[in-house]
Amino acid sequence: MQNNTFSTLFVGQNLIKLLEVDSTNNFIKDLVSNSEPLTEGTVIMADHQFAGRGQQSNVWRTEPGLNLTFSLYLKPAFLAIPQQFLLNMAVSIGIRNALQIFIKEGVKIKWPNDIYHNDRKMGGVLIENMLAGSTFKASIIGIGLNVNQCIFAPELADRATSMKVILQEDVNLIRVLAEICSNIEKQYLRLKSGNYKELLNDYVSGLYKFDTLASYRQNGEIIEGKIVSVTEAGMLVLLINGEKKEYNFKEIEFLNHTI
Repeated sequence: MQNNTFSTLFVGQNLIKLLEVDSTNNFIKDLVSNSEPLTEGTVIMADHQFAGRGQQSNVWRTEPGLNLTFSLYLKPAFLAIPQQFLLNMAVSIGIRNALQIFIKEGVKIKWPNDIYHNDRKMGGVLIENMLAGSTFKASIIGIGLNVNQCIFAPELADRATSMKVILQEDVNLIRVLAEICSNIEKQYLRLKSGNYKELLNDYVSGLYKFDTLASYRQNGEIIEGKIVSVTEAGMLVLLINGEKKEYNFKEIEFLNHTI
């Protein structure tokens, strides 16, 4: 445990660095389940995460020491449980805004919470909420970001990218982490202030393929539509043949080409 010089009020001020762990999300869950006092804004960072997970139990692969794999502990008790996707929006906007400091164009959020540069994935977010009755006890936000990795598994070679690939230079991991912590904190405080409409508009306008006619796969069928919104509960809203339709996670698959 150590203090940092991050220019934040609380996010990242308590940073715990690990050489190796199965999952930084699991590490925080173990601390909390053992009744360890954990400060809001605590960040657990690992050089190597050998069992990292993405959405829907997908595996997150990363080369040791080259990328950012960390988890953030927050206590959004001010949110109602049906509003939990708003936290996802705030975190995703924070990461996007931080990366735009380094990469001027092409950084987007792919619904619900992947980070893309043009048509390639740079990173992703996995949020695990801990509930107590009808309120939030805590949220554990796992973030994986390709920073200095240049070689990817063959099945990912045409779909993945990193900051180094984009910028053609090495990037300081701690500087990127500091910017992400600072920008997530700004969005979290905006969320806490209750300005949900502004947050939603910011999230939607920065989505990958927003307001662009594109192809998607739904129940094995290819459909064409435009992303026009996201509901407060996190449903993706597509405009298809003049009609708005809502889709939940994994109900629709992005196809990487536009019409």
